[in-house]
Amino acid sequence: MRASALGGKAARALVWPAWILAALIAGPAVSVAITAAFGDLETWSHLAATVLPRYALTTFWLLLIVGTGVALIGTGAAWLVTACRFPGRGLFEVALALPLAFPAYVLAYAYTDLLDHPGIVQSTLRDVTGWGPRDYWFPEIRSMPGAAAMLILVLYPYVYLLARAAFLQGCPTAMNVARTLGSGPWSAFFRISLPMARPAIVAGIALAAMETIADFGTVAHFGVQTFATGIYSAWFSMGDRAAAAQLSTCLLMLALTLAGLERAQRGAAQRHQAGRRYEALGVARLTGWQAAAAVTLCGVPVIFGVLVPLAMLVSMGVDSGQSPFETRYLGFARNSLVLAGSAATITVLAALLIGYAERLAPGRVSRAAATMAGIGYAIPGGVIAVGLLVPLAAFDNGLDALARAHLGVSTGLLLTGTMAALLLAYSVRFMAVALNAVEAGLSTIRPAMDQAARTLGHGPAATLARVHAPLLRGSLLTAALIVFVDVMKELPATLIMRPFNMDTLAVQAYRLAADERLAQAAVPSLVIVGFGCLPVMLLAREIRRSRPGHAR
Repeated sequence: MRASALGGKAARALVWPAWILAALIAGPAVSVAITAAFGDLETWSHLAATVLPRYALTTFWLLLIVGTGVALIGTGAAWLVTACRFPGRGLFEVALALPLAFPAYVLAYAYTDLLDHPGIVQSTLRDVTGWGPRDYWFPEIRSMPGAAAMLILVLYPYVYLLARAAFLQGCPTAMNVARTLGSGPWSAFFRISLPMARPAIVAGIALAAMETIADFGTVAHFGVQTFATGIYSAWFSMGDRAAAAQLSTCLLMLALTLAGLERAQRGAAQRHQAGRRYEALGVARLTGWQAAAAVTLCGVPVIFGVLVPLAMLVSMGVDSGQSPFETRYLGFARNSLVLAGSAATITVLAALLIGYAERLAPGRVSRAAATMAGIGYAIPGGVIAVGLLVPLAAFDNGLDALARAHLGVSTGLLLTGTMAALLLAYSVRFMAVALNAVEAGLSTIRPAMDQAARTLGHGPAATLARVHAPLLRGSLLTAALIVFVDVMKELPATLIMRPFNMDTLAVQAYRLAADERLAQAAVPSLVIVGFGCLPVMLLAREIRRSRPGHAR
């Protein structure tokens, strides 16, 4: 490995802290694998003979339905708002991204209250028709298709945002050539634009798939048995760490397989804008039935992914008679904000260290550290919690046994169930998000600026503080906002690892919904959504401006 001209020994010194951070992030996956390998084979045999086939089949069908749904909705909506002009297009550009601010379990609570047997829809149906409870058939919302619908509505923005960015960066010259050769708009889309945007679309589908297998709140509320619910049941209901670790290993392998497939389909392919300047994108003006169809296709996911659940949550919150300004809700909000703010700060600083070490000392070692640090996003929160709690509990118990034997005192639990352990879990889970933003920001800073700082006598630290940090302000803010929102929504890791008597808004919403107190669950759910909407709108606006030389 050769250090850059700017860094020298200081640059090489940054690689070791980067490696330590990367090892911490990869630690939960290694811990889960070791715990599962040394677990009782009888437990594994029992799981394989009873629940494992059901978990695997349900997870497979859930992935298939959600993957298909997010691909169709996200890609279609992205193409319409990018290549067509129709009434409300500017509003839809932002509104189509807003469901990303909703946790899937929040939508599950809203639609359960709306569509369940005592809900508004079925009650109105019985009042209008005079039917009794057994006189009609109505789709069951508490089912696997119901869970898939909730996940599709909140996860399609992953595909929409990435596909829209890819379409904005597309090459109009290729589209124009295709049209002059006789291809119609649809033919040019399927033969030119769609293949060029395929890596972004597949990346969005992979993100949605990993979020699907990691989801706990939605599937648990709807009674759908997946690997995520199995891990939680094994840990809390049965108290079997080995079973939880073995199920976590299955889920981890599935998540890593999805991440590997996404990287493999990209391969070494690269795409660059043709020509020396960015040309204006051709926009088709839609009128008549075509405009109405575009408005309908873009409006349906916004109506069912934002407006309907938001209206239901507000109505439920008002009916509950509770206020988000009550003392206990302010406590939940404070806990959530402290955890999310602390996790965002720690994660972004760690990502900056890893990304800066890779810039100053490029080579296999620094790239390997960055790759290890990015593995966390492919690890579901429940798996991270199990992977951290097992070694932390072993350490605490071992230290306590030594203190009792030699000092006659008990040290108790020093790491297990602490805020520090929970923050570590959050950093492991969302490091990839922050690291991607930091690396993207650093890639836009020319090496000549580093060299100029070097000639003026600045070392790596001074260059970072006085040159890179101001230029990275937007990237760092974006990373912090995304991590902040993700931590506010995170449920499995928080449920398993939170300190005693430190409930968050997400945990409170889940507890109330688990007790069938859906109206009360609406209050913390609304607060979570409120904190998530602004960053999502900012992200949608930045994507709109992402095409150089093209203002919208």
